[in-house]
Amino acid sequence: MGSESINPLTSGAPLIVYVDYKSPYAYLAIEPTLALADELGIAIDWRPFTLDITSYLGSARLNTEGRVVDSQRTGGQWTKVKYAYHDVRRYGSLRGVTIRGAVKMWDSSLAGIGMLWAKDHSGEAMRAYSAIVFERFWKREFDLEDLNVIERALDEAGARIVGFRDWAHGAGREFYDRMQREAFDAGIFGVPTYVIDREICFGREHLSRIRWMLTGRVGTPPDIAYADASIAWARPREEIKRQLAVAIDFKSLPAYLAVAPTVALGDELGITLDWQPLVVTQSSARAAVASGDDRGSRHRRIRAAYLARDAARYAADRGLAIGKGDHGADSTLAALGLIWVKQQDAAHASAYVKRLFDAYWRDDVDIEDRRTIEALMKELGVSVAGFATFSEGGGRAELDRVQAQLRDRGVFEVPTYMANEDVFLGRQHLPLLRSLLSPRS
Repeated sequence: MGSESINPLTSGAPLIVYVDYKSPYAYLAIEPTLALADELGIAIDWRPFTLDITSYLGSARLNTEGRVVDSQRTGGQWTKVKYAYHDVRRYGSLRGVTIRGAVKMWDSSLAGIGMLWAKDHSGEAMRAYSAIVFERFWKREFDLEDLNVIERALDEAGARIVGFRDWAHGAGREFYDRMQREAFDAGIFGVPTYVIDREICFGREHLSRIRWMLTGRVGTPPDIAYADASIAWARPREEIKRQLAVAIDFKSLPAYLAVAPTVALGDELGITLDWQPLVVTQSSARAAVASGDDRGSRHRRIRAAYLARDAARYAADRGLAIGKGDHGADSTLAALGLIWVKQQDAAHASAYVKRLFDAYWRDDVDIEDRRTIEALMKELGVSVAGFATFSEGGGRAELDRVQAQLRDRGVFEVPTYMANEDVFLGRQHLPLLRSLLSPRS
């Protein structure tokens, strides 16, 4: 071990899973991933991937009380980091899993080298080692950068430790670093990442699809979803509001893919859907086109390309013939139309949302043309008298107010759901929202 090369996207096992011990999302993925493997009786090729978080989310350091004592992050980066911790903690709480914020930007490569060493010993040793590292690290009881701590974890997991120290500093380090470069070059940018038949799926929300792929791809492929069994334990509070606000941008394909299942959920539970426009000023794809070959620029390009492929994959699953891919249109006028429809007759809002998304993504209409927006509203029976003046004057101020309110709530991407003062980014949260918004039994 240590001199051979491995292909980042192929394995003798049916499923490759990349993880990083300093990722709380990877931590939450372990249990359902192992449950899937046990259910299907398959082996998993676990591989470490060290996230370079600083290159795309800046850096920060906390004191022992959790207060920030040093930060090299923008306001937007802090918003994403805070949301991520809030997100993993709410799901972790359903399982009784403790996730405390990392106090610094950890270099988890030594722990990853330990994973490879334990894996070479046995699959059982690797599973035990990973369980030790994940649980203790997220309780702030494990130093990922301390060789002595790594050795003790290996020993406790039942792996031999004789020779590990020399290997970790020599051939093991060389192999690990090469493995990281090759994985990144192949399109691995985050964790957990699943690879099956060379197809990359980033995030545990794809586990239902992965089960479908591993069992012969029979029937309709499932949509993304956080579908852990523990979600069924989430029950609504007594003071629950039976309303679901949804932030959307008409030029966003993920937002379009969220419309049908969101409307279905609203109909199923008999709840009100409050569609709110958020004009994302710069799409992730455009942001990734920035020049430069540094790690951060490459990460943004690789991530944007993956997200575009992922959205197109799920659109194809539904038989949606997407006209233009990433349109990049100015969706301001469409957003103003949504505000207008809500003011004229809110009962038409969902119909407007569905019709305009279809018109843009399926029929390839120009949503920057006011006549197009007005024609669609007329189809729905909504008066357009005064819309031109509204769209050039007071409507702009109202749109600014709505967007400022959304951003104050921590909404930075679409689709985002808001229920009971909480925020959920992405349609993968629909199973949890169903549990939270269902009538108490």
